[in-house]
Amino acid sequence: MDVDALTAIDVHTHAEVSAKGISSLSDDLHEASSGYFKVEGNRKPTLPEIAAHYRERSMAAVVFTVDAEHATGTAPVPNDEVAEAAATHADVLIPFASIDPFRGKAGVREARRLVEEYGVRGFKFHPSIQGFFPNDRMAYGLYKVIEETGTVALFHTGQTGIGAGVPGGGGIRLKYSNPMYVDDVAADFPHLKIILAHPSFPWQDEALAVATHKPGVHIDLSGWSPKYFPPQLVQYANTLLQDKVLFGSDYPVLSPDRWLADFEKLPMKDTVRPKILKDNAARLLGLTR
Repeated sequence: MDVDALTAIDVHTHAEVSAKGISSLSDDLHEASSGYFKVEGNRKPTLPEIAAHYRERSMAAVVFTVDAEHATGTAPVPNDEVAEAAATHADVLIPFASIDPFRGKAGVREARRLVEEYGVRGFKFHPSIQGFFPNDRMAYGLYKVIEETGTVALFHTGQTGIGAGVPGGGGIRLKYSNPMYVDDVAADFPHLKIILAHPSFPWQDEALAVATHKPGVHIDLSGWSPKYFPPQLVQYANTLLQDKVLFGSDYPVLSPDRWLADFEKLPMKDTVRPKILKDNAARLLGLTR
């Protein structure tokens, strides 16, 4: 990957369909989330299509599935498939994996294998969909491997569009994604690199507090058009957290084109914009020194 040639690094994109055409979301959750995000264009791009989308824009993308099979009964896109696609398209794709914490010791072994065999650079957790509190000790074996291998733990935080509008929210509970539960993880694993994904509505201030207090905690800006960012998030991104905030789109539910167009209109310092768009992510992911 030629980092210098990239215009941006998107740290938050989803592989939602396997090479066999199997979706990682049930039909009702998929359709409801498409309506929630007002998705335009291809909602189910394949991994090669994701690579082409970012290559056309001279961008790189972190890509992952979400393993929540214990709670949803729906199998994820296989981690191996994501990692192999990233290896094939190594100029633009950066592989993360996802392991359901309920898999226990088998999941811990799987995490280590994915790092050793594929060079996976991080792991995505979605507490609301997976149905666990991030500070539940059952996940600590996974965090230990992530910390030991120097990879990244990326946690969904705040409200989720998955389940929005479905009766009962599809059974998905928002309480699990309060970033204060991740504060416990950051305290118990002081060398763990963590990303709090999304503006953490309704817990934005909590996310900012955790990120300013814990050196290893970062924030990605995915899942929201920048024009809707809370003012305190913009303020902190421009000042105290300028080295810890990352561009993320949430593609395919939100396109990088739309995100970047709205980001241009934010009152961000010229010195801060390149940090958010690329430099912070390149450093965190070990792409540059």
